[in-house]
Amino acid sequence: MSKSLEAPLESLVPFATTLHVRDHCLCLHVQRAARALARLFDEALRPFDLTNQQFSLLMSLNRPEPPPIGPVASLLGMDRTTLTAALKPLERRGLVVVAAGEKDRRSRLLAITPEGIALLARAMPIWQRTHDEVDARLTDIEPARLRQALQAVS
Repeated sequence: MSKSLEAPLESLVPFATTLHVRDHCLCLHVQRAARALARLFDEALRPFDLTNQQFSLLMSLNRPEPPPIGPVASLLGMDRTTLTAALKPLERRGLVVVAAGEKDRRSRLLAITPEGIALLARAMPIWQRTHDEVDARLTDIEPARLRQALQAVS
């Protein structure tokens, strides 16, 4: 067997440790759940040419006043650079507008357009149905308690 394919030294990290991490690592299980949910919502929102990330981004802009980029990035759990990149396709589609702040021209304000609102309105029933289906699968924990627990670590 080639050296790169040899089994690791069992004494350093026993296989039992690997099994323990597999079964107990909250980060691993949250990541797996997040990926599964993302795929589910991506598929549900595909008819609207939206990903779940884009839906969440549009929804985060559905507010009375256009927010600056920082609070939106924080709400979505992403850095400003990632948010800026995520905004570009929505901006090209005319769903959002990124404008300079009135008081500080260096700041950027984010606004959902009427087209973005209309798209959200059409997508919302599908999002709700998909969300209800996910909630129904959570038989061992009340969905509100799960959301509360996830918010505590995020």
